[in-house]
Amino acid sequence: MEKTSLFLVPTPIGNLGDITIRALEILKSVDHILAEDTRTSLKLLKHYDIRNPLKSFHAFNEHRALKSIIDQLSGGSIMALISDAGTPGISDPGFLLVRECLQNNLKVECLPGPTAFVPALIKSGLPADRFVFEGFLPHKKGRQTRLKELLEERKTMIFYESPHRLVKALEQFSENFGGDRIASVSRELTKIYEETVNDTLENLVEYFSAKPVKGEIVIVVGGKN
Repeated sequence: MEKTSLFLVPTPIGNLGDITIRALEILKSVDHILAEDTRTSLKLLKHYDIRNPLKSFHAFNEHRALKSIIDQLSGGSIMALISDAGTPGISDPGFLLVRECLQNNLKVECLPGPTAFVPALIKSGLPADRFVFEGFLPHKKGRQTRLKELLEERKTMIFYESPHRLVKALEQFSENFGGDRIASVSRELTKIYEETVNDTLENLVEYFSAKPVKGEIVIVVGGKN
């Protein structure tokens, strides 16, 4: 059987108990763990007494680090890639490394596990049979262009957003899709202060404008009727 060189291991998006038994077994068995932020990952690894060597692998060094990692994998090393939270490659580093592994005939496995947009989508009450995942929209250049491209989208749309941009994003969605469009905002998923608010975009703007917002945000917007 072909040996797996790289494991993509999802990690909890909040509640540390959401990691799988298999994920823990893999993290304890590999030669190195590639982590988006070693400081963040150490909290999880220490919690489960995992002491395998950590290597930094994030958006700012992935191009530079690729050759060295591929050389080590080609030489027989086995590694696991984790992000700060959720599944690597979903709005996090991972795509370039997976592509490079496949081009070098190195076997890659991705474990199932936590991804923030899935519980947010299900809790929204919006159709989940067909949807588009947009992740983080461009901050400035290209943002309005992408929103205009989504004007005729009939499938449920999913976006990631930071707390300090939430109200502005909701205002832009309301301007483009209409204030009466049904949407959902989830934050702090799986944590103590988890919150999901389902309402029209207009009402969501009003609700979140009146309170401080913390935590990572998932916005789910209904498609055009």
